Amino acid sequence: MLVIPAIDLHRGRCVRLYQGDPKRETVYGNNPVEVALQWEELGAKMLHLVDLDGAFTGQSKNAEMICAIGEKVSIPLQLGGGIRSKEAVEKAFSAGVSRIIMGTIAIEQPELAQQLTRGYGERILVGIDAREGMVAVKGWTKSSTVKTADLALRIEEWGIKEIVYTDIQKDGTMQGPDLKGLKELIEKTSLQVIMSGGISSIEDLKSLEPYGERVKGVIIGKALYSNQLTLPDAMAVFN
Repeated sequence: MLVIPAIDLHRGRCVRLYQGDPKRETVYGNNPVEVALQWEELGAKMLHLVDLDGAFTGQSKNAEMICAIGEKVSIPLQLGGGIRSKEAVEKAFSAGVSRIIMGTIAIEQPELAQQLTRGYGERILVGIDAREGMVAVKGWTKSSTVKTADLALRIEEWGIKEIVYTDIQKDGTMQGPDLKGLKELIEKTSLQVIMSGGISSIEDLKSLEPYGERVKGVIIGKALYSNQLTLPDAMAVFN
């Protein structure tokens, strides 16, 4: 299972939000490239980048920073946030991103989402961001009328193999992962899941072990930045 450090980009800085709320932001670095290199040096096999400006507005203000990270690190990058056109996907790939995470367009532009899935195959993931069982869109600022499990079943039919699943109410709280939501996704689909949100301890990581290969990875943010966990210790759980 991959342990994937998160780098959330807002106005060119590395930040963490509490439950996705931009008013509850903590800045952890003014040079995200240095942060990315630090995680790579500590052994990370992949980085999870989130363009928060893109997620909130649909327009990236972090393109240069993403490109700079892509130039400096050698490990794969996956990127989500504001990817709402084919041009945005191609620009991200040109910047050195390995995998794209679709969010809002899976709900609001399903035909485009399916087109991208057909065109890029397993380089395309879907981020399912849940709030009380319903999918949230546009940087978690709006709730849709689509249930989490219903979206998972729908995108599986498109050919999506892998998702990033986040319980918004867990994100940034360090209160443990949403095992109930994970169990529902595993029971109802054959999707592989990257878990995100709430990880705070070795015990939280070990709670994912019973799900075996269905959980491909776990994204950790605040616990790493606040030194609640170290990346080597977290990775050692699955080695």
